[in-house]
Amino acid sequence: MDSIESAADVRYTDEKGLAEALRGADALFVYDFLSGAVPAAWHAADRIRWVHIASAGVDPVMFPELRDSEVILTNSRGVFDSSIAEYVLGVVIAFAKDLSRSLDLQRERRWQHRESERVAGRRALVVGTGPIGRAIARLLRAAGMPVSGMGRRARDDDPDFGTVYASADLVRVLPEFDYVIAVAPLTEQTKGLFDGAAFAAMKPTARFVNVGRGELVVTSDLVQALRDGRIAGAALDVFETEPLPSDHPLWTLPNVLVSPHMSGDFAGWRNTLVEVFADNFERWQTDLPLRNVVDKQLGYVPSGH
Repeated sequence: MDSIESAADVRYTDEKGLAEALRGADALFVYDFLSGAVPAAWHAADRIRWVHIASAGVDPVMFPELRDSEVILTNSRGVFDSSIAEYVLGVVIAFAKDLSRSLDLQRERRWQHRESERVAGRRALVVGTGPIGRAIARLLRAAGMPVSGMGRRARDDDPDFGTVYASADLVRVLPEFDYVIAVAPLTEQTKGLFDGAAFAAMKPTARFVNVGRGELVVTSDLVQALRDGRIAGAALDVFETEPLPSDHPLWTLPNVLVSPHMSGDFAGWRNTLVEVFADNFERWQTDLPLRNVVDKQLGYVPSGH
């Protein structure tokens, strides 16, 4: 932040002091991207022209007053693409090679020979065709998996996915896939997208991976689908309630991998997020177009921006 401090009056604050810090401020850097404090303090934002959030998802700041204002909203798209893709490839391999069972047997000092699955040839559906979804598609293709995408509109000539299905066709196409990866932004259209009907449509041998938002999933429906064997497993990095309560059934289901919202968090990620903001701040000061401008009606950065 040194370059920014030399060019502007910077006020650092926590949630309690946010309203006071907003008065007279021209820009807001939401570094704590999990905080829900901005809507409650927004009444004090008397001259804000630009809000930047240190995450790819913008749902914590998509409240009506900001969405309907002239304030520019930018995000940190691009920071987490590769690391989240690596996480997804890792859990796919972990499922296919039964690594969690191998660790259990190792702790028990039991030599139990088993056969495992091939990764190559297993079909994957990536729900969300932004930069993170594309990075996932490229890595899974490199591992020999045919990959399709799902987005707002259908098309057959996508450079990373080939075929992209429309979100409205989710239940219809789910039976074709062995791995279903959720990475879509949270919008009114995607909230609760994966419900009982979606899980019932999946193959009983299919695995579900969520690296998008917890609210994309009706969690109770997912738990029931796992308990009933309607799907074979799930790798979950995000949840409706975080931290995941210690008594939640997802902790103990044998076919579930739980990680604490860390799939994108590589060593040094916090500094990288500040560097993204600093770059955009320099552009803002010199009247250059800002990077990663969010379409506030869509809830994400459109392709090509």
